[in-house]
Amino acid sequence: MNIIVCIKQVPETTEVRINPETNTLIREGVKSIINPFDMYALEEGLRLKEKFGGKVTVITMGPPQAEQALREAISMGTDEAILISDRAFAGSDTWATGYILSSAIKKLGIYDLILCGKQASDGDTAQVGPGISAHLDIPQVTYVKKIEEVKDNSLRVERMMEEGFEVIQTPLPAVLTVVKEINEPRLPSLRGMMRAKQAKIMVWGQKELNLDPQRIGLCGSPTQVIKIFTPAQRTAGQILRGEISEMVTELVGLLKDEVY
Repeated sequence: MNIIVCIKQVPETTEVRINPETNTLIREGVKSIINPFDMYALEEGLRLKEKFGGKVTVITMGPPQAEQALREAISMGTDEAILISDRAFAGSDTWATGYILSSAIKKLGIYDLILCGKQASDGDTAQVGPGISAHLDIPQVTYVKKIEEVKDNSLRVERMMEEGFEVIQTPLPAVLTVVKEINEPRLPSLRGMMRAKQAKIMVWGQKELNLDPQRIGLCGSPTQVIKIFTPAQRTAGQILRGEISEMVTELVGLLKDEVY
């Protein structure tokens, strides 16, 4: 079973800072980690490999420093790692990112399953996994909490809903985005860490992927951040006291003052 896991390197903080001039993330001085939800996708890929055989390939799109995330994935047990990196990719939104990643997956060739975390902690869009599915024109199932069965070139999964879950069967190849309820990620082994240090990371850019320049970066991004600002701080509220009729009269007066 050939499994591809897409991961992203994100800032290790919930306080994401934005450069007001470029409207991009400020990464300088902030430690980076593998997106937490992607860790569950990695673990599930490794479990499927252990059960059915095959290999797990991990890919990420980002700056050269994203290589660190790939080496961590190798230390967990993945077989191959590919870094998708090029200055031409800067400013790509989720749609352009999906196009770039899907092009890398096509270059890899035969695959049975693509796994992603449900969303990234720095963007919270949950759009890249479905975007890959759209560009590759293959089925997708989002918010997967359990893979029940893999059989006859198809799989059956449990998809998390607001109340309970639904069972879906889909043909392969397919894209799954997973939630944290699916498993508990393993820790890297000492042997895995040694292997990760020596592993060769392939780097693919625009030239290697033969991408349409009008579909990547800012040019290929139909959504763009126009302005970033901090909402005005709310002023303290007012508590009305007294009889109900008196409070109603006072409230009506306050509302009139606010409107007029």
